[in-house]
Formats: sequence, structure tokens, C-alpha cells
Amino acid sequence: MNYQRTWKHLLMAMAFVFVAAGITTAQSTWKGDPAHSKVTFSITHMGISDIFGLFQKFDVSISASRADFSDAVFQLTIDASSIDTEVQKRDDHLRSADFFDVEKFPSIAFTSKSIEKAGNNRYRLSGDLTMHGVTKPVTMDLWYRGTIENPNSKVQTAGFQLTGTLKRSDFDIGAKFPEPMLSDEVRIQADGEFIKQ
Repeated sequence: MNYQRTWKHLLMAMAFVFVAAGITTAQSTWKGDPAHSKVTFSITHMGISDIFGLFQKFDVSISASRADFSDAVFQLTIDASSIDTEVQKRDDHLRSADFFDVEKFPSIAFTSKSIEKAGNNRYRLSGDLTMHGVTKPVTMDLWYRGTIENPNSKVQTAGFQLTGTLKRSDFDIGAKFPEPMLSDEVRIQADGEFIKQ
């Protein structure tokens, strides 16, 4: 028996395994494309109508090693002063100490802590949300909509939609305006395209 050849083959096989493992576990980073991404919310006013708004300025990124993003980590930072409900007077009020108090708390931040499979390309994304100086754990629904090569830029682009509800009382926002004037629940929807770096 040729032990030298056997050891050589064994070492080559181990090296192949380590290289393959390195390929499958290599982290990739994806940056949100601002032109094709949006963070929106809606709240019920006096129990009879829904008011919609969005944040104009935010930065979001994903790190993942799996092609289906089943191990993805999301990081989001929002400029709270960029809130926009299409009514200037209302937006100014929302920026005030009655609501977001943007001079004292200029940013909103979310960092995911876990992701769980919830169906075909569907996940439950959990993490810490910091808003108005309060940090709370939140869980949202995440839909991975697929990855394509952008025909214009020739870069890999992935699409996601995040939905769920938050309670503004959990973050001490708008305490002077209880239900039924403003619903405690705020519905969230974030849609985004992410470009592989």
C-alpha cells in the first residue's frame, strides 16, 4: 500500500472541503438602492381614515452568506427629520417634542438579530429597533422577492419587502394623542432593491 499517495489524496480532499466551505460561507454585502427603495407607514386618524407617510432619507444594508438570504443580517438607519406626510404643518408637528423630537433623537435604527423561515422566500425577521430614545425588540414579516442581474448596470440586485405593525406607545411617541384620535398601532411597509457590493 502506498501510504504517501494515500496521505496526499487525503490532504487534497481536505483542502477541497475547506475551499468549498469557504466559498459557501463567504459573506456578501448588499447596499440599498435609494432610487428604488422606500420606507412607509400608515396610522388611523380618529378611527375613520388612514394617513400615510414615509421617510425620505435612510441607509440600509444586508450581509449574508447564503443565496436565499436565510442567514441575512439587516441594518437600517433613518433620518427622523426626513418624515414626509405631504402636509408641511403636520410634518413639522411630527418632528416636534410631541412626537419624534428629532432635535433630541435625530435617527431611528434597526439591527436584525435573527431570521426564521416562514414559507417559500418568506421569513420572520427579529431585531432591536431604537426610536425616540427607546430600544425594543420587534418582529416583522420579510418577503425575499428574488435576485436578478440588472440589465442596465449589470450588477446583481435583490428585492425585499418588509411588513408589520408597531405600537407607538412602546416608544413613547405622541403620548398626548391617545386613541381614538390616533391609533396606537402603526403599520409599516418597506420595499427595497439591494445591490451586491
